[in-house]
Amino acid sequence: MLFRSPASEPDRFFAKDPCVIRYRGRGYLYFSKQQIDNSGNDRFVIGIAVSDNLEDWEEAGEIRPEQEAEGRGLAAPGAIVLDGVIHLFYQSYGQFPKDYICHATSTDGIHFERDETNPVVVPEGDWNAHRAIDADVVAFGDELLLYWATRDPDLQVQMLGVSSARLDSGFHKSDWVQRCSAPILKPELPWEQTCIEAPAAIVRNGRVYLFYAGAYNCSPQQIGCAVSNDGIHFERISETPLLANGSADAWNASESGHPYVFEDEDGKTHLFYQGSPDGGKNWMISRAEVVFTKDGIPEIHPDIIQPDVTQPDIIHRA
Repeated sequence: MLFRSPASEPDRFFAKDPCVIRYRGRGYLYFSKQQIDNSGNDRFVIGIAVSDNLEDWEEAGEIRPEQEAEGRGLAAPGAIVLDGVIHLFYQSYGQFPKDYICHATSTDGIHFERDETNPVVVPEGDWNAHRAIDADVVAFGDELLLYWATRDPDLQVQMLGVSSARLDSGFHKSDWVQRCSAPILKPELPWEQTCIEAPAAIVRNGRVYLFYAGAYNCSPQQIGCAVSNDGIHFERISETPLLANGSADAWNASESGHPYVFEDEDGKTHLFYQGSPDGGKNWMISRAEVVFTKDGIPEIHPDIIQPDVTQPDIIHRA
């Protein structure tokens, strides 16, 4: 366990859905953070933590809902730095199933200006429920590819779709084009059960590697990977999880899920992911290093950071 954030309730930790970038020499971690209001209702904000070494993190702020399009909260961020500007893509929260992908920008990593056209991505087609969550983006050729999770019309099966916008656009609602008329990845393997979500993309040697979460939270959720030559049509690299949940007494006993892949300036590739030891009461974030074989197959470096959850906190709340 690398990072845990105190929740609103006593004796709980809550940090989910990691997203990491390097900006002006520092690491920025954006994550879903749960809050409980005075009426006992939960809502999500996006927490912000900063680090100089990707191991020791300090909370530095929050992004709270401001627009009607954002519903009762914000969650599941994905980010990219383009021409010195951070572009953050995230989902609205609390309007199920009418949650969609929004966009905001920042030049300091902490304060974000909302896109006035939010929500920027709302799925189309009779194969989905017109819901979009779990955004992630990657530059590929002259386009920005935005991957999202949606559900079937009966709201039972979670699956993935993709939209694109030109890199020289403003990434506003009118700039996005849906690139699929069916799921680009849907649950088919036994361990994926009825859910594929949380796409996390990286480009390597001209191919898009898409890490993803299989199965709903704590079912257990585990991490797989698929690869594509065009960013739209994917094939799994294996029929088994790339990163499984932990043993019964581990910090990630209930799941290793919701991945985010990040290539740092030194060329190392990191897989950030969430875990829970107790069926979702507590959520924490960890990191593993990904290495690629000569055949282009990603593997998890054996030195995965996951000490016992009884270790002292390494986070100081801002």
